[in-house]
Amino acid sequence: MKINKIGFLFLFIIFTACKSSFCSREKKILYTNPDSPARVLKISDKKDSLLLRKPSKDVRKIEKNKDLEQLVKKLYLTMLEENGVGIAAPQIGINRNVFLFYRLDKEEKTVELAINPRIISYSPEFICFQKDGCLSVPDKYGASRRYSWIEVEYIDQNKKKVTHKFLGGSRTEDYTGTIFQHEYDHIQGKLYIDKPCKSN
Repeated sequence: MKINKIGFLFLFIIFTACKSSFCSREKKILYTNPDSPARVLKISDKKDSLLLRKPSKDVRKIEKNKDLEQLVKKLYLTMLEENGVGIAAPQIGINRNVFLFYRLDKEEKTVELAINPRIISYSPEFICFQKDGCLSVPDKYGASRRYSWIEVEYIDQNKKKVTHKFLGGSRTEDYTGTIFQHEYDHIQGKLYIDKPCKSN
């Protein structure tokens, strides 16, 4: 089958539109009611589930990126509205490697931004984290298998590269590392229900 130059260009645009920058579908999510929370995607909805299960891509342009700034704003408003301890971009329909998480290891319990995060090392042992829950899996809780510590790299809200070691732990301890792993799973297209475990 022959494809003329215009047809090839059209196909190229279709397949690359959302790869390097925010595409029109994503911008619609970001800028429709820009000062309001976004709708959280649910695993129970077939279309939502396809997006939640899709691995995300890195943000290439970080400096002076208004779309990225709007994404962070939307994530923050949505996390507050839903009373979460973290939220990832895929949960509002944006498949980018971006999430927010609470720094429970800090006295002031600040919210931190992670852009293009990586887990660079992790513990050889696991913990079974009890009562894990997710805004995209409403009204359900379960135990999930997590590393007891992780060392990570990411770019924070100050556009600085951060390298840090986070602990896992139970809900009565510092479990920042568990929150990070939960949100990191989202950008991999995974959910806590994919990592069930049984406590001894």
